Amino acid sequence: MTAPQTLDRAGIARRIPHSGSMCLLDRLAAWDAESIHCTTASHAHPDNPLRTASGLLSPNLIEYAAQAMALHGGLLAAEGSEPSAGFLASARNVRLSVARIDDIAGDLQVHAQRLTGDQSQVLYQFAVTDATGRPLAEGRAVVVLNTPLAMETNA
Repeated sequence: MTAPQTLDRAGIARRIPHSGSMCLLDRLAAWDAESIHCTTASHAHPDNPLRTASGLLSPNLIEYAAQAMALHGGLLAAEGSEPSAGFLASARNVRLSVARIDDIAGDLQVHAQRLTGDQSQVLYQFAVTDATGRPLAEGRAVVVLNTPLAMETNA
């Protein structure tokens, strides 16, 4: 059996270590061995768990991208395996084009491309745009996998 080409929110939640309202992605739109594209409208939800009294601030787009990276790893993993323990070790060259995202109309488009990696860490380039393609955030992120610290953090 092969991994699905598209998934809804419930299918995504089964493949990443985020559940309930903390699963921020609504739909897997496309993926291959090097990249993933997801969409979501969770930024507009008043009960978004990342929302503060000031609204949903743009640095949270890094978490949206990190969840796409986690899903990508889950799709590349062996059939039936548990989501891999991991954590975002660094985000570099991040450029944010807006101050907040809860007032962005339409779905967010979340893209991540795996640049390099091995069994212990992966480097991704990411970009988040609005529904019209306007850039909201972009950068690079290192995800560290299967380390004792990662397993304690996600337990």
